[in-house]
This record gives sequence, structure tokens and C-alpha cells, in this order.
Amino acid sequence: MAQLSAHQEKIEGKGARIAAIGLGDMRYARAFREDTAITFPLLSDDARKAYQAAQLKKANLLHLFWSANAEARKKAKLAGFRQLKLGKDPFQLGATFIFAPGDVDRFIHISDTFGDNAPVENVISAL
Repeated sequence: MAQLSAHQEKIEGKGARIAAIGLGDMRYARAFREDTAITFPLLSDDARKAYQAAQLKKANLLHLFWSANAEARKKAKLAGFRQLKLGKDPFQLGATFIFAPGDVDRFIHISDTFGDNAPVENVISAL
């Protein structure tokens, strides 16, 4: 989300809007918003219905040792990002979607492990 937030003006300049869906209740969502200072909508999916509908993956402890995960942690740390509080299910992986009018999926990236985020350049190009 930090990467999308950093490019929010460019994304909105292309006529798109960012929205995030997070696990946890409203109390966790408020704390997350305060910690990250995001300004786009943050929806709460405490029951994980959106995650289940999108068939998003879950990680396990072994994912912590994957080289791709280690590289993503290193890259994030060098960029000044830090791990925030763990949410309701720290093993739930995320995704990035771009939906267009007319029920069109313009972009889908489903994370395979921690730190497997869609490159922002790809997201912007898909707009």
C-alpha cells in the first residue's frame, strides 16, 4: 500500500481511484490508517469474504525462508518501509486488481508469498 500511496497522484491523474481492503475490524483499520497515513478508502473485511471470493492464497511459516521473501524484505527496508502491527491473519496474502467500468478486469496480481506485490509501474501501465 505504501507504494500505491506514493504514486496516488499519478494514478488519480489517469482517472483511477485507489481503495484498499484489509483484514480486521474497524479498530485495526483506524490504527492502520494512522500508522500509514493513507488518504484513500480503506475497507474492513473482518469476515474475509472478499479474500475468499477472490480466492487469494495463504502463506505458511516456510514462506519466511523463501529467497524472494528475503529479497523483498531487504528492498523494503532500504526504501524506508517497516513492518507494522500484524493483522488478524498474518499469513493471508494479498492482491492488486484494476477494475474498469462494464465489469472489466484490467489487471490482476495475486501474491504468491510475502512481499510479492504488483510492480507499481505495471499497475500504472494497465491504467
